[in-house]
Amino acid sequence: MRQIILDTETTGIDPAQGHNIIEIGCVEMQLRRLTGNTYHQYIQPDREIEAEAIAVHGITNADLADKPKFAAISQAFIEFVRGAELIIHNAAFDIGFLDAELARNGYTERMADICPKVTDTLMLARRKFPGQKNNLDALCRRFGVEHFDRELHGALLDSKILAEIYLLLTGGQTALALGQEGDNEDDDGVVGIRPVNAENFNLRVIEPSDEELQAHEVFLTLLDKKSAGNCLWLKQNG
Repeated sequence: MRQIILDTETTGIDPAQGHNIIEIGCVEMQLRRLTGNTYHQYIQPDREIEAEAIAVHGITNADLADKPKFAAISQAFIEFVRGAELIIHNAAFDIGFLDAELARNGYTERMADICPKVTDTLMLARRKFPGQKNNLDALCRRFGVEHFDRELHGALLDSKILAEIYLLLTGGQTALALGQEGDNEDDDGVVGIRPVNAENFNLRVIEPSDEELQAHEVFLTLLDKKSAGNCLWLKQNG
């Protein structure tokens, strides 16, 4: 399934009070790889942007004076995301705003109709790191992701950062079938692996050089940093 990592910036925090979306940023992923396809749009709101919101994203009404309203960009946005799994940090916030924009502009569809599956990375992070801060900045620091020290939020930049966070939150080997019936592919596309009797082979053992051992230690140190101190190799062999 196509996955779309999505983020929005808004005039305030509550669409029920008439607040609007002023920026949408999306990046596309397939098979856990970014495709390079993106959607990015600034939007002219129907109201003033609150000072608290400007402090977060730095976007003012003057910046958006020549930008289109949601009605003008809605169809292109819907076409870009339709049918994809949405990956959003604190999904209820963004989905709430998008649904409000759709309703305000006469659409009968809501985001659940357009994109039936939504993954909330905030919920994933809370399950993985209970009792800790799990906003995007905190996760960037925890995983060693660059750009966590950015001064202002932006929908497209945050989507790109969230894509990396999502891969780290859901990373690792997720499916491996140790088949007993040969190397046939099962219904889930997982290839079974046939056991091999090593006694039938005259295997050559190649010892690593000092340079290779040093490079391995450097890699393990980096891996330990990226996994927030959870490198199993170092834990078991340290």
